[in-house]
Amino acid sequence: MFLVFVMAAVLWGMGALLNAPRRLRWGMIGMLWVGVVLLHLLLPDGHPLRLATGESPALWLLIGGFVAIVVAYRWGLQKLRARADAGQEPEKKGLFSESELERYARHIVLREIGGPGQKALKEAKVLVIGAGGLGSPALMYLAAAGVGTIGVIDDDLVDNSNLQRQVIHRDSDIGLPKVQSAMQAMQAQNPHVEVRPFQRRLTPEIAKDLFADYDVILDGTDNFDTRYLANATCVELGKPLISGALSQWEGQVSVFTPHRGTPCYQCIFPEAPAAGLAPSCAEAGVVGPLPGVVGSMMAVEAVKLISGAGQALLGEILIYDALWGETRKIAIHPRKDCPICQKTKEKGA
Repeated sequence: MFLVFVMAAVLWGMGALLNAPRRLRWGMIGMLWVGVVLLHLLLPDGHPLRLATGESPALWLLIGGFVAIVVAYRWGLQKLRARADAGQEPEKKGLFSESELERYARHIVLREIGGPGQKALKEAKVLVIGAGGLGSPALMYLAAAGVGTIGVIDDDLVDNSNLQRQVIHRDSDIGLPKVQSAMQAMQAQNPHVEVRPFQRRLTPEIAKDLFADYDVILDGTDNFDTRYLANATCVELGKPLISGALSQWEGQVSVFTPHRGTPCYQCIFPEAPAAGLAPSCAEAGVVGPLPGVVGSMMAVEAVKLISGAGQALLGEILIYDALWGETRKIAIHPRKDCPICQKTKEKGA
């Protein structure tokens, strides 16, 4: 029997010298035990090998049984511990790193935002439709503000004519998809945010599934079809829609939340204007800094909605006249015959 223990010690030592895993070394000793038991079961009484290894297999079977009980006990104990750990909430690490605390310090000291508001921003998901004139400043300031997840959907490529006002893109980005150029700029500005680029046009087939994953939607598009689609989807899902628009020297921004009693976009603009009455920026022109002003206002409204600071532009349109340096607000109300929000309210009632 002593010989078997010596052989087991030699196997363990050789495994240690060769840096073999502990499981492999125990496996080798287990094979030795199996070999010894087989010798005692197959060889006749009085055989030299049986005499050298303890004569009777009973002792080896008892040793094997004891080891099996110990292994089973340890395995069961590990399972119980794993089940207990699964029932406990994982230990939460600090929400913000030291770098983030320093980065967002000017927000955190604001009474209206503070730590809870910055935490809400980090946990929020915001989708921006369009990475053009309005989307550019909105995306940059949302990233700078620490919004945790920012989606951007646009099917366009960066063009030289965009660079007069679409400040998120650079000359070297010409020819790139706008969503990729925007993602690079946002990640360079704030590596702590997650950017989700969608290089495609917003369509009815994808709008609902896409919007469902976000808390706030910003519409910075320049066509009425997309605006009406974004509005209808937000109304159906109960998502706040921050909408901005531009024309030459004038811009406007509003927040539409019919689920909170405000009008929807289509309440205010029931039909798209006739051709020529609302020319695009390419047709009518736009002063370069104007999208920066209005897009930044959209980002401010998103920060307010998420953090609960102040009063968002609910039931109001803010109009900014850059040519004369004037701003004014117009109160707006739900339209009883609106085919979008009133229909949704009837379903909910």
